[in-house]
Amino acid sequence: MTVHDPRLHAFRADLADLRLKGEVEAERFVAGTLARIVVPVADMRRQPKLESGIDTQLLFGDAVRVFDQSDGWAWVQAERDDYVGYVAAEAIGSAGQEPTHIVSAPRTFVYPGPDLRFPRRSVLSMGSTLAIAGQVETRGTSYAVLLSGEAVIASHLRPIAEHAGDYVTVAESLLATPYLWGGMSGFGVDCSGIVQLAMRMTGRDVLRDSDMQAAGLGEALDPGPDHSGLQRGDLVFWKGHVAIMTDRENMIHASGHTMLVSREGLKDAIARIGYLYGGPTGFRRP
Repeated sequence: MTVHDPRLHAFRADLADLRLKGEVEAERFVAGTLARIVVPVADMRRQPKLESGIDTQLLFGDAVRVFDQSDGWAWVQAERDDYVGYVAAEAIGSAGQEPTHIVSAPRTFVYPGPDLRFPRRSVLSMGSTLAIAGQVETRGTSYAVLLSGEAVIASHLRPIAEHAGDYVTVAESLLATPYLWGGMSGFGVDCSGIVQLAMRMTGRDVLRDSDMQAAGLGEALDPGPDHSGLQRGDLVFWKGHVAIMTDRENMIHASGHTMLVSREGLKDAIARIGYLYGGPTGFRRP
């Protein structure tokens, strides 16, 4: 049988994705059912229990394929990046109408109607996708109205087909966002999460984990012994970590050292990280 990464292929001893039939062993194969995430952020775990760590997160509107639901958990695969894991069953809803807009601000409030004085109902992260029914202006502020009648500040959204031009600028808009292992939202991100989220906003879907990004995102790069060949947007990898260069000498990353999305000089980071984990393991240009 072909060896598959279980993070990217849905298979268990008892059940597997029908698309893997003949490639993996399982008692039963199913096609799965398309659905969407209906909560602001859904934690995806390796095992169906709260004690299992967060591997990644799915955002409101994300499409998923559901293979199994039991005991309050759904076993799913994200359509955007193929990541497989368990999310709370309550996070899953009907596939519904195709989203028309994406949240482009780091975070935005959802109001019960088009008025910022109304008490907020929820908060959505950058990268969340919504189906918008219309637009209303209240006291000079434009609101995008959802199918539910709820409303979001219109300037915090853009049409889903319109993309940011520079993923580094998107990452910089998340400065001071808290570090969260497995985080993939404007409420908390990890090192590879900010790379994936920022690139999502430019219309580019990339794999989730830093080892996956180090293996195949863009082209491998040799910046020279003094790293003078680096430029804005290049990626620097360490064992289990990735950072984004903002220019030839400085970088931005979700740092476990500051527990924030932070700026840091590359030389300083190499010296600091090297103490525990050694030097950079690779460089790539997306």
